[in-house]
Amino acid sequence: QVQLVESGGGLVQAGESLRLSCAASGRNFRINNMGWYRQAPGKQRELVASITSGGTTNYADSVKGRFTISRDNAKNTVYLQMNSLKPEDTAVYYCNAYITRGGWSLNYWGQGTQVTVSS
Repeated sequence: QVQLVESGGGLVQAGESLRLSCAASGRNFRINNMGWYRQAPGKQRELVASITSGGTTNYADSVKGRFTISRDNAKNTVYLQMNSLKPEDTAVYYCNAYITRGGWSLNYWGQGTQVTVSS
């Protein structure tokens, strides 16, 4: 079994920063794309940022220039550095990883971490 464990959420004021981490654990797996999604109350889950195994990144327009996604393949960990946070960034943030294991490739999700930005 593969698990994704997130950390780093919290309550901050507008303009401040947070760094989210997500570590994958398990045996005999390979991580392909990784990403961060978020879901605000009453809204659909949306992609925030993604990164391929080779390091190519993609960002939602709303976070370009403020958020940076990165990964440490040796640690099976993906990070999301969030700067200049705004109240509209308030949401539950979910880590996602497309993982190959035992000949199968599946999407895995973390449990979610709350990010709250006060004005």
